[in-house]
Amino acid sequence: MQRTIIQRPRTGQIVDATLHHLLQRVYQGRGVNHPSELETGLAQLHPWQTLSNIDHASALLYQAWLEQKRVLVIGDFDADGATATTIALRALKSLGFQSVNFLVPNRFTYGYGLTPEIVDAAAHFSPQLIITVDNGIASHRGVETAKAKGIQVLITDHHLPGPTLPAADVIVNPNLPEDTFPSKAMAGCGVIFYVMLALRASLRAHHHFNETLPEPNLAELLDLVALGTVADVVPFDQNNRIFVHQGIKRIQAKHCCPGLLALLEVAGRQPEQISATDLAYALAPRLNAAGRLDDMSLGIHCLLTDDLEEARRIATQLNNLNQERRTIETQMQQEAWRNLSYDSFHTINAQLPAGICLFDEKWHQGVIGILAGRIKEKLHRPVIAFAKVSDTELKGSARSIPGIHIRDILDYIATRHPDLLEKFGGHAMAAGLSLKQTHFSRFARVFNAAIEKYSTPDILKAQVLTDGELQLTDISLELATLLRQSGPWGTAFPEPLFDNHFQLLQQTLLADKHLKMRLSLPGHSTILDAIAFSVDREQWPNYQANTIHAVYRLDINEYRGLRKVQLIIDQFDATPTLPQL
Repeated sequence: MQRTIIQRPRTGQIVDATLHHLLQRVYQGRGVNHPSELETGLAQLHPWQTLSNIDHASALLYQAWLEQKRVLVIGDFDADGATATTIALRALKSLGFQSVNFLVPNRFTYGYGLTPEIVDAAAHFSPQLIITVDNGIASHRGVETAKAKGIQVLITDHHLPGPTLPAADVIVNPNLPEDTFPSKAMAGCGVIFYVMLALRASLRAHHHFNETLPEPNLAELLDLVALGTVADVVPFDQNNRIFVHQGIKRIQAKHCCPGLLALLEVAGRQPEQISATDLAYALAPRLNAAGRLDDMSLGIHCLLTDDLEEARRIATQLNNLNQERRTIETQMQQEAWRNLSYDSFHTINAQLPAGICLFDEKWHQGVIGILAGRIKEKLHRPVIAFAKVSDTELKGSARSIPGIHIRDILDYIATRHPDLLEKFGGHAMAAGLSLKQTHFSRFARVFNAAIEKYSTPDILKAQVLTDGELQLTDISLELATLLRQSGPWGTAFPEPLFDNHFQLLQQTLLADKHLKMRLSLPGHSTILDAIAFSVDREQWPNYQANTIHAVYRLDINEYRGLRKVQLIIDQFDATPTLPQL
């Protein structure tokens, strides 16, 4: 689906004479009002003391430390959950806990969160304290089961709470109704990192650090916080940008856990050159593959080991799982387009509903989230993809678009149709749910009606915001390098996109799907290298096209030691003629 190109409004007021004029424009387009909002030093992190209930969490953990209670960390089965679990284990052990283990639910056996079944499975570890990371805020029955067994429960989560809270001993979540913590966008890995900072402060205040128990530098965990934050696609407010910036610096210096180095190695990335994009598209998918197709314990072991050779062996397994996931996803996409009555990825045969529900009995439940995201990107509609989890139950994974809060939509449906949903939870842009298979058709109608009610034509209109045109003097290796260094870029603080009209001088198909182009700006003879990935073969190459309008990113192409600027084309279309100068 072609998107309308709109120049991003410049709502910010930043004034800094030392900044490159283009960076001024880019930051203003992201609402930056003062240079201090761009600072990424650790001193600029919101203090841990401002997170509600964290003092109670620290007191609970301190008492557990004094009594050396057996602690079990229960995480989620995605990359945020895996990094949060690893942060908890590494921190607790460095802070002097002697008995710390983890258990991550297998999504195919136990479902999501702290369920009664996972509490029963935890009996193997005989825990006295359960700490949830990246889950638990909706686990009422699981908490009740744990409490009935005499197990204390500390919930650390970032998902939106429902109307009632579980009866845990302590809940730490920036999205609790009374919480005034400034960063509501923090991922689960960030929440547990803050809790560990609080525990360290408590141990320090009670003078427990000495030669036997040296005070740990918890900044050593920021590589994991960065990966989990990027992988969970949370908004990049300043606090999250600090997490990601600091973590990337550690990875670039190879001051990170061996598991991350091994994952970069199998992905063909050099640590010194990575950015947030590499975390999102090289590391996160390989880590997530364990939870999608197998057991996230494999990914956690990769991040926990301090043995590089062991990390390499596990990273190779994760890479193989990711290749398998790609194969499954490709097949599921083809089936989804057929279900949508498509001739091709770009030709619609029927009027699209406002909200799209898809289901196929053969679909893999570990991949439906990716599928929903792919369809959503193509069609610019909220999408829920469903898979069978039993003879009677379906599991759905939802992905939304700006302007449609998907968890609120599910809450609206659950309130008006209390028999329809078995359970649900999530964020503004992503959510999970389950329902009876016999309810699928009815749910699809109700979901579409709810999206129609809470959307507008403008919300459902596919748009792409750019930072405007570039002059030839700005399309340079120097500026591409500056932009790479001026992030980190991510959700709600996106990497700069530009749009220009170009002369199309040459086009070559690579690997039967990527279009390599040579371009020039109107009135200039300088040749610019560009590439568009995974183009529509029905439209390109188009040897009748001489001019294009393109949305692109500035990138650096490195080949045999040579570095030159390259345009990465996100969207382009042939134009009859170039606009008048």
